[in-house]
Amino acid sequence: MYDVKSKKAEEFIDDAEIQETLEFAKKNKHNRELIESIIEKAKNMKGVSHREAAVLLECDLEDENEKMYKLAREIKQKFYGNRIVMFAPLYLSNYCINGCVYCPYHFKNKHIQRKKLTQEDIRREVIALQDMGHKRLALETGEDPINNPIEYILESIKTIYSIKHKNGEIRRVNVNIAATTVENYKKLKDAGIGTYILFQETYNKKSYEELHPTGPKHNYAYHTEAMDRAMEGGIDDVGIGVLFGLNLYRYDFVGILMHAEHLEAAMGVGPHTISVPRIRPADDIDPNDFSNAISDEMFEKIIAILRIAVPYTGMIISTRESQKTRERALALGISQVSGGSKTSVGGYDEPEPENENSAQFDVEDKRTLDQVVNWLLELGYIPSFCTACYREGRTGDRFMSLVKSGQIANCCQPNALITLKEYLEDYASTDTKEKGEKLIKEELNRIPNEKVKNTAVKYLNEVGSGKRDFRF
Repeated sequence: MYDVKSKKAEEFIDDAEIQETLEFAKKNKHNRELIESIIEKAKNMKGVSHREAAVLLECDLEDENEKMYKLAREIKQKFYGNRIVMFAPLYLSNYCINGCVYCPYHFKNKHIQRKKLTQEDIRREVIALQDMGHKRLALETGEDPINNPIEYILESIKTIYSIKHKNGEIRRVNVNIAATTVENYKKLKDAGIGTYILFQETYNKKSYEELHPTGPKHNYAYHTEAMDRAMEGGIDDVGIGVLFGLNLYRYDFVGILMHAEHLEAAMGVGPHTISVPRIRPADDIDPNDFSNAISDEMFEKIIAILRIAVPYTGMIISTRESQKTRERALALGISQVSGGSKTSVGGYDEPEPENENSAQFDVEDKRTLDQVVNWLLELGYIPSFCTACYREGRTGDRFMSLVKSGQIANCCQPNALITLKEYLEDYASTDTKEKGEKLIKEELNRIPNEKVKNTAVKYLNEVGSGKRDFRF
């Protein structure tokens, strides 16, 4: 039986509830009166239920779809403005004991180059990332208790935070590792991580078990209940996601919204982020082997409806997607993007030789961080390297209350400008710096609070004089 507050995976992600929801959506995809009532409700910017969102996704009335896209843009602007948070992944190791059929790290793959960064390797990689301008990392690793134990992850986090090169420093480390115990989540919390991220891949239990035939990841319930354990361990910012293309997208779309609703109902705070990756080519993985791929148009609609359904959450799109796709997605709901990314183990300090491929997937957007920053500036966005909320303790329900009330802009807007100014001073090309300085002047005039504006101007001037790390 479906129970949003249950701690059991098969009760808060109830298959019968999803099937009923999909059937309801299918029957009502032309029900203009219902669709308009859902859109009207969504204008309150407090979200809609998974069933209501499924109706919007299924709708094929062109004029109603246009209303949804318009509303998604308005919600994105209200909650996140034109700020886009920047980050990069850092793969520590691709040793893995799981048998996931969509990932080249699966243990049967005998020709992929297996690698694991030493602490000295990590130091070099982090300096290279700092020299690009990054302040926020997402740590990635395969699941292998011998090669990648929790102690290795904790030591790596300590190493990353300890490195200060020139004016660079990593100020927030998010962690994307396999489902683990409450005890280990407590250790990650004590290590000072930002967000704990774990993709479900698919919420369909039967498909999940087929896609993960061997290894600890085969345990659907243990994996699906990981966020509850993470929060019990004190981690109050968690990030969820599915890998679109593995299973029927409608099913996983409903599943991820049910997961968000569960976290809000059972744990008191919904997901800090939702990621929307699509399956990509990789070492021995061909996306054509998976029959559930989705078109760019449907992908964009999923992003828009997620933004409407869960207006408070950050939404992430990676370099899996092309520049063109990422550009359209930004307006519809995306608030975080990676730039200059490597999906190999390391690869930032020195390019990986072609015959030593250790990448988890092929990157579609291969531009440098500066090129991505320049592009965002051209589009009128503020590339933000801000980590202030995390370091000021504005996490979990404290962060969400500020987002939901709209007050977060009083912090985020000036912090985004200050960290952009740091980037412009320390790392930007001449063209990027000119565009960035122009945008900062324009954006300062949009800060409504005169006191906040004056303080921001003061901090910006001090950054220009060589000082660093100011924040609201």
